[in-house]
Amino acid sequence: MAKSGSKSKGKKSKFSIKIENVVAFSVLGVDISLNHVVSSIESAEYEPEQFPGLVYRTQDPRAAALIFSSGKIVCTGTKSIELAHVAMEKVVAKLREIGIKVPKKYPVNIENIVASSKIDAKLSLDDIAFSLEDAEYEPEQFPGLVYRIKEPRVAFLLFSSGKIICTGAHEIDDIYTALDKFRVKLEEIGVKATPSKPDDIDKKSK
Repeated sequence: MAKSGSKSKGKKSKFSIKIENVVAFSVLGVDISLNHVVSSIESAEYEPEQFPGLVYRTQDPRAAALIFSSGKIVCTGTKSIELAHVAMEKVVAKLREIGIKVPKKYPVNIENIVASSKIDAKLSLDDIAFSLEDAEYEPEQFPGLVYRIKEPRVAFLLFSSGKIICTGAHEIDDIYTALDKFRVKLEEIGVKATPSKPDDIDKKSK
């Protein structure tokens, strides 16, 4: 089951999901000297000729933070919304530790949640792409079928094994809502889309 935020919609939906990655960002509202940060934090990585942001990694939870001189921080790699907040707190605390004056309160926004799920079926993606309006499938470039839902605005990658990757959600509930809508669309074109049990989601085959 989802490890965070899966309240009302998760209980109503028959789908189980696994959070693969959460991307969060914060804007501190202060300028940050990245040269000072890289000289003060041994593990920080900063190569401005290649990328304008500095990379700082936390170990518990494991996450990577991109720190920009504008004061924006993008944190990626955690497996739940709660851990994304914890990672951001640790990054900000480290900046304070080296003398960067950051505000006591700052917003943390969820930019993207990537989750996986599965249906019990071996699928013909060619047939689905032909029957499902707005589906995109180019197997010579990528083995998955792409299908987008407008409300909530998410994108699905569907594989012939029945595995589903959902990306673009800002809230856990949106993933369940979108999966249920996707299931209806599949069943409308004759695809039996029975959600897999939680233990089956990790099985990897495309």
